[in-house]
Amino acid sequence: MLITINPDNPQMRLIEKVVDCLRNGGVIAYPTDTYYGIGCDIMNKKAIEKIYMIKRRDKNKPFSFICSDLKHISDFAKVTNSAYRTLKRCLPGPYTFILEGSKMVPKIMLTKRKTAGIRVPDNTICTAIVTTLGNPVLSTSANLPDEDPLSEAWMIDEAFPNLIDMVIDGGPVPNKPSSIISLMDDEPTVLREGAGPVDLFIA
Repeated sequence: MLITINPDNPQMRLIEKVVDCLRNGGVIAYPTDTYYGIGCDIMNKKAIEKIYMIKRRDKNKPFSFICSDLKHISDFAKVTNSAYRTLKRCLPGPYTFILEGSKMVPKIMLTKRKTAGIRVPDNTICTAIVTTLGNPVLSTSANLPDEDPLSEAWMIDEAFPNLIDMVIDGGPVPNKPSSIISLMDDEPTVLREGAGPVDLFIA
């Protein structure tokens, strides 16, 4: 199902429809401030496993997830004072931060080191969905293995027939990856340079 949501002023009745889909174990495609993403409620293991199948991804490689704000991050990750200052300066924005996950994060979403990739995109549709759901939403780029991410909602709808329950058209996205920054041991380390400027993490 393809639905259009206003990216500047998301219609709450449509957000509620998306959230109902997630609560029922659905998989969605949605816009972010980087790529269109594929996701589900991270508390639904069957939905997560379906996304592993869709992406043909090794289960030893956990997906990142989206939180609604800094307070939400602190529920799902251990955030030191130094990390908090960094997050506050950069979020919402096109970054994925690697942090130690809390006990609230399902094991399937954690690496062997118990770390998680966490995002707060600068996108009103994302924020509305996660805030209304109350749980983080899994985040992975909307593309097939070894192919470029798809930049428009209709392309995703056609590329994943019967695999994605709801595709949200929220208009154009930059179609660039997020910058990945590890905040482990309170030493910011750039793991991937993407859409988010990394100058402030380089000594």
